[in-house]
Amino acid sequence: MKQKVLVTNVMDRLCFFLEEDGKTAEIFCTDETAQNEHPEKTVHAGDIYIGKVKKRIPNIHAVFIEIFPGMECYCSEEEAADGCFTSKAGKKPICVGDELVVQVKKEASKAKKPSLTTDISLTGRYAVVSRKKQMPGVSSRIPKKEREALKAWLQETDSSPFGVILRTEAAQLTLEELHQELRKREKELADLLEKARTRTCFTRLKAGAAGEEAGFAHVRWDTLEEVVTDLPDVYERLRSYLEQTEPKVLDSLRLYTDPQFPLVKLYSLEREMERALSQRVWLKSGGSLIIQPTEALTVIDVNTGRAVSGKNERYLKQNLEAAKEAARQIRLRNLSGIILIDFINLSETEDREILIRTMRELTAADPVKTEVIDITRLELMEITRKKVHPPLYEAVRKKAHNDE
Repeated sequence: MKQKVLVTNVMDRLCFFLEEDGKTAEIFCTDETAQNEHPEKTVHAGDIYIGKVKKRIPNIHAVFIEIFPGMECYCSEEEAADGCFTSKAGKKPICVGDELVVQVKKEASKAKKPSLTTDISLTGRYAVVSRKKQMPGVSSRIPKKEREALKAWLQETDSSPFGVILRTEAAQLTLEELHQELRKREKELADLLEKARTRTCFTRLKAGAAGEEAGFAHVRWDTLEEVVTDLPDVYERLRSYLEQTEPKVLDSLRLYTDPQFPLVKLYSLEREMERALSQRVWLKSGGSLIIQPTEALTVIDVNTGRAVSGKNERYLKQNLEAAKEAARQIRLRNLSGIILIDFINLSETEDREILIRTMRELTAADPVKTEVIDITRLELMEITRKKVHPPLYEAVRKKAHNDE
């Protein structure tokens, strides 16, 4: 696999287009205006704060924690009670007025407030280290034999008070290098939690993945061929970021400087964005996908369209084509939460099993945790995908709404 990252302004947003083997795989957009005008009031996934419990709602076992004046975020009561407190206002497990260390788990979405976790974690290139002890984990994208060996090594050498999950690129390191990387991340987390004890409420202890960090979140440095931007100020930021995080790929960074034919036109990026926001996606067979996000879930309908109907073998073939494109669109559009796909009905149990197995293989390549549950009695495939950043359509719509 070969990757390329294109960074430029599209629809008044700074956008990172991640290409894999010449095809757009992800689009991440960030609101530079809001970030520059009110950086202290911009909430990103991964931000770590000292928050204060503002109110408890016992009947739904929820608490709302203020991370800075006017910004209340949701946290479950059980999660909050297991937090790292910097100040207690009462003897109960969780009380209004308690101050504790929290991390933004999900950014605000539609009418929903950001949600928080007390399982503070730091994500590096090779590993995720978290405050709460858990069974060591290894990325499922590492081949099974290597994954089992790494898992056994973690269990044998596990003397850390923190939870550890090894990321895909951990397979590139020797065990000694991996040991040093883990100790480094663990010390960073321990120092952060210790520092929190002497900081005042509403202090942001660490910024999360915003801008460059989020734009490069799913880049595989060993397969990255090129990073291109036509914005001089962004070029300098990218250079600074890469110097700090992955200096080996600095030679891949390029400033595009043809004013007669901007980057947006050269790679048809506006058209790429329009396609990623379109309700209908055409398939080569003549069929199509209709993608409709709702408040509660996203529905994807598979239409045969101009595709010729026929025997069960043909229906299975059309469904497999639709599954491949649906998996791509889910990642491209950053769809999350509950996703239902209405495939063409298959009469054979074996065909349904092939479809489920294929969809699981396709979504396993998604760097965001995605789970294919099953096909319901109504012939709807159930999928869940972890939510961190808002979906693409919502980020663009929010910008348009704010401009009205």
